Amino acid sequence: MSDGKVWFITGSSRGFGRVWTEAALKRGDKVVATARNPAVLQPLVATYGKSVLPLELDVTDRTAAFAAVAKGKEAFGRLDVVLNNAGYGQFGAVEELSEAEARAQIETNLFGTLWVTQAALPILRAQQSGHILAVSSIGGVGAFPSVGMYHASKWGLEGLMDALSQEVAGFGIKVTLIEPGGYATDFADPSSLRTATPIAAYNPVKEQLFAAFAAESMGDPQATSTAILKVVDAAEPPLRILLGATAVPMLRKIYEDRLATWDRWAPVSAAAQGTRTDLRLPETFRPAS
Repeated sequence: MSDGKVWFITGSSRGFGRVWTEAALKRGDKVVATARNPAVLQPLVATYGKSVLPLELDVTDRTAAFAAVAKGKEAFGRLDVVLNNAGYGQFGAVEELSEAEARAQIETNLFGTLWVTQAALPILRAQQSGHILAVSSIGGVGAFPSVGMYHASKWGLEGLMDALSQEVAGFGIKVTLIEPGGYATDFADPSSLRTATPIAAYNPVKEQLFAAFAAESMGDPQATSTAILKVVDAAEPPLRILLGATAVPMLRKIYEDRLATWDRWAPVSAAAQGTRTDLRLPETFRPAS
């Protein structure tokens, strides 16, 4: 049974964002649904009425993010779940990426989440409750050729949210990273996946990547709703949750390989320790009084 949560969801127009927005509304929760084009959210208003507040939001605009979060709080009186979903994929080998493409990827996938989270935190701290979620990926833990900039954004997101979870635990605020595997969303749509100008030398590695993932069966985005609702309803939600049957085996192999390498090189690592007794943390680390 729903406990009447109030959600703030970015990227609600389609894909996971749309699926999770509808899942929350169907069970009787309220949702501040944001999108760059809020007109596409009108069918939700027609169905769920005042339970949904559609707002225009480009998450790369920090001022707009703060304004949208404030409007959501004003409309529904509180925020219980802040779900950072807005983002896209940048395809291209590291050498192929332009400066504009690299910066835009980070601005949306990493800074967009940062701005919305910063806007929500004072509200959640005052409530002494709340749950902040961010959509990462199996690509936030592992990496594959030709999507290096996407990985950079998601690995950055992983570190940001992990640190945040430790900073806000004392305020009663929970944090969860959602790490989906391959799903049949509109990720390949031109507005969701951007491609750098190709360099022919990288064609072989791209072909290998395509062949490897073409053999994988894609998950149904609708099937993720139950998992997300369980996470937000949990008294002690996980910091990280993988979505999809292939995600756990894939990530287990990646971690096993890393551990094996660290163990193999452990003597070299230990020898690099050295000893210094004259080093102290800078005063800037000391908490402000």
